[in-house]
Amino acid sequence: MIYILLLLTLNFSCVEKKSTERDVKNSELIISSKADTLKFTSGVRAIFQDSKGNYWLGSHNEGVSFYNGKSFEYFTTNEGLADNQIRSIQEDKNGKIWFGTAKGISVYDNGKFTNYPSKNNNPIFNWNETNGDLWFYAWEEDGINRFDGINMNYLIFPKSKNTDANNAYGVTDISRDKDGKVWIATYAALFNYDGKMVNMFDKEKLNLKDNERLHIRSVLADSKGRIWIGNNGIGVLLMEGNTIINFSEKHHLIHPTSKRNGNKSEPGTLEHPFTIEEDSEGNIWFGDVYTGTWKFDGKTLTNYSISDKLSNPMIWTIYKDNKNNLLFGMADGNIFKFNGKAFEKYF
Repeated sequence: MIYILLLLTLNFSCVEKKSTERDVKNSELIISSKADTLKFTSGVRAIFQDSKGNYWLGSHNEGVSFYNGKSFEYFTTNEGLADNQIRSIQEDKNGKIWFGTAKGISVYDNGKFTNYPSKNNNPIFNWNETNGDLWFYAWEEDGINRFDGINMNYLIFPKSKNTDANNAYGVTDISRDKDGKVWIATYAALFNYDGKMVNMFDKEKLNLKDNERLHIRSVLADSKGRIWIGNNGIGVLLMEGNTIINFSEKHHLIHPTSKRNGNKSEPGTLEHPFTIEEDSEGNIWFGDVYTGTWKFDGKTLTNYSISDKLSNPMIWTIYKDNKNNLLFGMADGNIFKFNGKAFEKYF
């Protein structure tokens, strides 16, 4: 009887140990849901195609979808994401996928997520003390995150005192120009960094009128060296060298009765550009909250209504993929592709 009890005790101990090891291993891996269709309904805020050709699609509040050409795999905070609102997606030189969210930064590698806070308690004022090509949103107040391969560095903007309590320095968009400068859009100002110096473009430097305010939502440094700035309420600003103009106003795309704020704009206007992209032919595309998308070919502006069947016509993002397809992420969760003449549902 003692011998039998001893065998049973040893066997139970081994089973318990193996079970614990398996649970620990599984806790490191992500078990996600899969589907045959894209099922976002809250909007597509970010689109990214990685070096292997896979698509990563970031939603407004439903997490991330991964599309490998056959099925959609979904990741949310349940699988380890820092937050379900995805604002940016990038890939590093090692093939890791990085997500800028509303409440932190997540990196996906070998089946698991690692998270970083939106900002740390060690702010850096001298940007030249850091390096790295990955930049991320860092809450609304003072700066931006830069990852150097090991550490997430919180860099402080060299800003003037913000006199508009309703406008903050939260990062809304990032673009790199052909000379390597990083252009950083925040609600209250535009910044650029050339690796040595940080420059600030506030309301005065961007030539705004007394009744206008900065509320920047997008920035694009195009292939010709021009800087396009999408400002919610007063349209598109264009910077060419030392010259800055209101592009929307020049092309009569601000309505005479416009209050130049966040109020809904009239048809045929370009007052609320939340996203800007350049296609493979050098055309500049603007995605407006209310009036669809606009294409500028260097001379003429053309307005497109992507679809009359959309429940919400707002365009969150425009993205050029590895095959030069121009993809439009919509506020109702759909993604459209421009085929050169018209728009068709993608995925």
